[in-house]
Amino acid sequence: MRIAIAGAGNVGRSIAQELIGNGHEVMLIEKQPRQLCPERVPEAQWILADACELSSLEEADVASCDVVVAATGDDKANLVVSLLAKTEFAVGRVVARVNRAENEWLFTDQWGVDVSVSKPRLMAALVEEAVTVGDLVRLMTFRQGEANLVEITLPRNAPYEGQPLRSVPMPRDAALVAILRGKRVVVPTPDDPLEAGDELIFVCTAEVEDQIRAVVLGSTAAD
Repeated sequence: MRIAIAGAGNVGRSIAQELIGNGHEVMLIEKQPRQLCPERVPEAQWILADACELSSLEEADVASCDVVVAATGDDKANLVVSLLAKTEFAVGRVVARVNRAENEWLFTDQWGVDVSVSKPRLMAALVEEAVTVGDLVRLMTFRQGEANLVEITLPRNAPYEGQPLRSVPMPRDAALVAILRGKRVVVPTPDDPLEAGDELIFVCTAEVEDQIRAVVLGSTAAD
């Protein structure tokens, strides 16, 4: 894919390096001359411009990009970049960085954002995931809340501990995508038994999270 990243600070450069390593074509747009460091990501195309200016995005040919990433440290700038990318250039996928948790509610499709990544929320989720056993932790949200990545660490004496997955009545609109067992990542199959301490990773809609909690942990846990 061809991907434009607005903001060439530490976050923007790190994203660029990962994407280039995965075989994508990356363009970094940065308005601060001191942040223009092509030697740090030499495989990327570097442009000195203000990504909040329509003319700058036109010159950079953002319309040819498959994805735009608004990765600056300024939430206002990230919203403007997202809106321009979506409404003026019809970019298929817009990903925006949220720097301040209180601004997260703004990062919706009304501002052209397909996926928002909140560093404070993500860090809080990772802390919860690391210490919480016997409850559901939301790790990430996709498509403006239409689907979530959630995790439950299975406690001892859970209803389906020791039983194969085929015996677990999964709610509709929910999928168990991985089991983290010690240092292993287990791709679930119907014959795999659940073990205490398993970290169960689901993709589901928000509406069925309580159902997943009730099935995996028991009805009293959901209450």
